[in-house]
Amino acid sequence: MTSDTSSEQVIAKPGVLRRLLTLIIFMAIPLGVGLIASALTSDAMEAFKDMEKPPLAPPAMLFPIAWTILYILMGLASYIIYISDTKHNVTRFAAIFLYAAQLFFNFVWSLIFFGASEYMGAFIWLLCLWILVLLMLLSYHKISKTAFYLTLPYILWLTFAGYLNIGIALMN
Repeated sequence: MTSDTSSEQVIAKPGVLRRLLTLIIFMAIPLGVGLIASALTSDAMEAFKDMEKPPLAPPAMLFPIAWTILYILMGLASYIIYISDTKHNVTRFAAIFLYAAQLFFNFVWSLIFFGASEYMGAFIWLLCLWILVLLMLLSYHKISKTAFYLTLPYILWLTFAGYLNIGIALMN
């Protein structure tokens, strides 16, 4: 009986390791996107400190902290969607597609706002990003309430970012 239990544990380990590796990959993707965007725009981000900002603008040091938390939540939520056992694979595929699309829009926003200093263009791009995230949230809600709730802070932060973006566009 002991040998059967041991063999079952050995068989179970690859599944656990595979899930752990998949989770790490799903967490690394948004963090990597944020890191690359930050690296590509780091010089321009310095100019952000000197810009006129609307009321309620947080200190610059808060942004990397907030985005790191949001990227971690995004990665975790997307992993939950990916491993979900849903009857509608089309819904899961649509959710993952929307996740990838919004992540691309998120990345490009940094290039438009910081890299090109096109603040109004960045705001319009951010509106498109916000719509993609809303659609992603709606698809997440059909699959996993946990993934949906993990992603709510993101759309709230994007709403606040939209306020900051339009304020900067109008003031600079």
